[in-house]
Amino acid sequence: MMDYDKILSRRAVELKPSGIRKFFDVANQMEDVISLGVGEPDFKTPWSIRRAGMESLEKGKTWYTANAGLAPLKQEIANYLDRRFQMSYDPQNEIIVTVGGSEGIDACIRALVNPGDEVLLPEPCFVAYAPITALTSGVVVPIPCRAEDGFRLTAEALREKITPKTKLLVLPFPNNPSGAVMRREHLKEIASVLRGTDIMVLSDEIYAELTYGEERHVSIAEIEGMKERTVIINGFSKAYAMTGWRLGYAAGPAPVVAQMLKIHQFAIMCAPTTSQYAAIEALRNCDEEIEKMQLQYDMRRRLLVDSLNKLGLTCFAPEGAFYVFPSIRITGLSSEEFCERLLYSQRVAVVPGNAFGESGEGFVRISYSYSVDHIMEAIKRIGRFLKELGV
Repeated sequence: MMDYDKILSRRAVELKPSGIRKFFDVANQMEDVISLGVGEPDFKTPWSIRRAGMESLEKGKTWYTANAGLAPLKQEIANYLDRRFQMSYDPQNEIIVTVGGSEGIDACIRALVNPGDEVLLPEPCFVAYAPITALTSGVVVPIPCRAEDGFRLTAEALREKITPKTKLLVLPFPNNPSGAVMRREHLKEIASVLRGTDIMVLSDEIYAELTYGEERHVSIAEIEGMKERTVIINGFSKAYAMTGWRLGYAAGPAPVVAQMLKIHQFAIMCAPTTSQYAAIEALRNCDEEIEKMQLQYDMRRRLLVDSLNKLGLTCFAPEGAFYVFPSIRITGLSSEEFCERLLYSQRVAVVPGNAFGESGEGFVRISYSYSVDHIMEAIKRIGRFLKELGV
């Protein structure tokens, strides 16, 4: 009989499963559950994008593309970054098309991190960065971000964590799970700390189009001296409601992108061809669709923040993404206890904050990528749950 304990990779075995999925695996087995947890738009992919994908299939465009992606798509990505964010990238050497933003994150970390290199990780944050770093034998160095700072990364907190072993700073803003945003003045402060070092930045901007208020998203690559040390990760899942199409991209310095491309060649070969043709249409003709969805998310955001605060769950107004991150400390429960009891008592599924790092303890993540009716019913049930607790 095989002894798999001896056979399996130690690093793989030591990886913890995603804390996001735990409660939803249980919820999927229950009836009448309202889920406000999975970060997936409830909008359908805009029709013109779906049509472009179908037309590519009808014309038999089902072969492999170039490893780095279709040339017209890379050109449209460059045009989009220039049009929406005033950033200039060479589509030939500085852009690679990936299988979702997640593959871009993986390829970037693997291209940069050697065993023992330190990766600075502002928390709470998306669950993938730390496990990917562990698989490279890099060392994760958490930087706790505080509610009183709007869950932003401060220059002081960053400076305290830098050592001679620091290789990479992950900048996950707009942030999942908190909805925090780094505005231009905050990014300038971060840039002042990084200048004169050899520290690279992985800027995960998958929620770039989902920012609220008068100021649009700003990338740290826009700040003087930062483009040469920044790899931007973005994609089509959130802005264009294309989660199932599995398409993303990375834009960064040519020497780094070249190494990412080698990893991509051997691990993936190329991103899905049909999705790439659909994405060309998205970038060329769907800016208005982005605006429509963003307005809906903004309305839901304000509704959910106001409702949670009225219930006594203190919640700062997030400025990006489609999540709120209310404090549940008044209940006296841990994040996991709160989520488990809410699920079984009222059939509402949300994500415990500690799934996104230790600094997320005392909070829960609630997504507003769901209909208003869905959100309002969940709020009623959360209210009943708090009454049960005597809060």
